[in-house]
Amino acid sequence: MTESDTKITLIGSRLAREGLEFIFKGEMPECKKCRLKNTCLNLEPGRRYKVVRIKSNDIHECFLHDSGVLAVDVSRAPITTSVESRKAVQGAKIMYEPAKCGKRECAEYETCHPEGLIKGDKCKIVEVLESLDSKCEAGISLKKVKLAW
Repeated sequence: MTESDTKITLIGSRLAREGLEFIFKGEMPECKKCRLKNTCLNLEPGRRYKVVRIKSNDIHECFLHDSGVLAVDVSRAPITTSVESRKAVQGAKIMYEPAKCGKRECAEYETCHPEGLIKGDKCKIVEVLESLDSKCEAGISLKKVKLAW
């Protein structure tokens, strides 16, 4: 990972630890009056991020976090999902396409439709994890993979 792969943002001091993964939810009403909002709100809503490094231990006041916020470096976090078995090749670059089953009651639904990925995202398969063929209630030939940007 290079310096250009990370962004500086602010996160609640109680949450700020290396390795923490979170989904950025976007601006809250309390953010409108904050002088630091441009630093906090520089991430893409709905995306999964990982804290790479704590920048400093200087705590900044925040209208949302009662214990203040800290500056951290974050990067987009890898996401585990499923892809068609024929596309599951380590190192392959793909455009993410969620499984077309719609069976929300399926035990693998969250794997097939993970939060933080959007149809059409350009990703790289960094690891092929396991076959989901026996677990897919729609009978689709799928493999669980880890995707990165």
